[in-house]
This record gives sequence, C-alpha cells and structure tokens, in this order.
Amino acid sequence: MNTRVQIEIALGILFISITATILIIVGLNEESRMERFALAQSAQAIEVGAVLFEINCSDCHGSNGQGVPGLCPPLNDLNFFENRLTDVGWSGTQEDYIVSVVSSGRATSTRPEYFGAGIPAMPAWSEHYGGPLRDDQIRNIATFIMNWEATAGEAIGQPALPSEPVGQDITIELPEANPARGEGLANSQGCVACHISTPTGPAWGATASEPAIGARAATRFQQADYTGTAVTAEQYLFESIVLPNIHVIAGFAPVMPETYGQILTEQDMADLIAYLLTAFE
Repeated sequence: MNTRVQIEIALGILFISITATILIIVGLNEESRMERFALAQSAQAIEVGAVLFEINCSDCHGSNGQGVPGLCPPLNDLNFFENRLTDVGWSGTQEDYIVSVVSSGRATSTRPEYFGAGIPAMPAWSEHYGGPLRDDQIRNIATFIMNWEATAGEAIGQPALPSEPVGQDITIELPEANPARGEGLANSQGCVACHISTPTGPAWGATASEPAIGARAATRFQQADYTGTAVTAEQYLFESIVLPNIHVIAGFAPVMPETYGQILTEQDMADLIAYLLTAFE
C-alpha cells in the first residue's frame, strides 16, 4: 500500500471520528436545546396571549384575571385550576378546556352567581363561530391564562378603595366629574362588555330606535312605565348603576351586578355619569 493511500485512509478515519464526536455532542445537548426552544416558544405565546387577553378578555375577566363580581368569574383563581374541570365534567386538559370555551363561548352561565339566563353569557371568539380570533390566537390566550396556575392561590381581588364606597343613595351630591376618567372606569369595571361589545345590556350608543344613553337618561325617568325614584338624568344613571333591577328596560334580563355601590367611590360615580352623559351621540 503506497503512502498516498495510507494518508487517505488516515484522513478518512479522522473525518469519521470527528463527525461521530460532533454527532455525539449534538445528541447529548439535543434535549437541553429542545427544552430551551420550548421555553422560548412558550414565553412568546404568553407574551402574545397577554396582549390578546387585554384587548379581548380583560373588560369582563379583569386585567389580572380577577373577574368582575356578578358579571364574569375569575380565571386567576385556585378554584378554577383545581376544581373547574371536575365541576363541568371535562376529561381533557385545562388548556384545551380554555380553548374550547373561548372558541365557542357559552349560551348561558354554568354558575348561578354570574349572568346567563338564556342570553349569551360569553360570545364565541373563534372565527369558525363568527368571532374575530384565529385558532393560534385563542391558543395563545389559553397559554397566557395557564401561566397563572403557579400563583393562582395568591389573592389579587379588587384594590382597596381610596375612600368610602358610594352606596345606593342616589340623592347625594357628587363631586366635580372627570369624564375621561369615567371612560377608563367603564372599561376596567367590565361595563363596555355588555353595553358596547355585546347586546347583553341596553346599548350606550344611539340605535335605529333609541337615542344615545345621555338623551335617554334625560327622559326615561319621566315615562309612565318607569319604576325607579330618580328625578334627574344624573340620578337615573346613578340608580341604573347601583340599583340596576329597580327598573329593567323591556327586552333585557335583570343580569347586571348589584355590587357597584360597594366597589365604586363617589368620585368614580361622578366620573362614570359624566362620561355617559357626554360621550355618546
């Protein structure tokens, strides 16, 4: 065997050895590489899901998943992660349950303390059911919600009120109002979910048959079928918020929470009323 052949054989053996070594190193690191990739993918899904949740879900379920009393249940909640699947008889995973509910919505609430009563308790969000979201977007929302599981036992709830709650006396004098702040409250307290996003409650904007909420408030309390005690537009709106069942508009169910007198301050009420009287035409 000549020297050239020997050199070629040696180089071949060296190349095979190097290749084998590289493959072994890559194989040994593949599991950790895949774990890092999966973590990166999950982190990205959570980030996207957080944005989608804030835009589409937070009005009803709260920005931190704390829910709105009487309106929508909490999702950032130990009971949701530990008991919900058993309560509804779901045999799949928690994430798939969330995807299913978000996709198709709920015709009525499965919990008596939240609204339903034959009207959509939650609209369908999947584009397959007439909603605005793609499958991957709904899956990202579910991934974001699942991110709360590890800390779901920690109380979040409503922040402490800066002053006493406004109560139910609609005749009290309210402070000077800030309608821009009222708009923020209408979003954070879940009001827009029923009065703008869905027809669960009377529309705040003008419709083909009704003027906007501000104009309606100025005359509703004067109508013969009115069953409340308001004598001004401001009192009518005040009453509608803290005593929603004292006068229920025909065609709508009495599903609005009766807790706003305990979770809103006098300033909150003034700001909300000013917003309703001025923002809609």
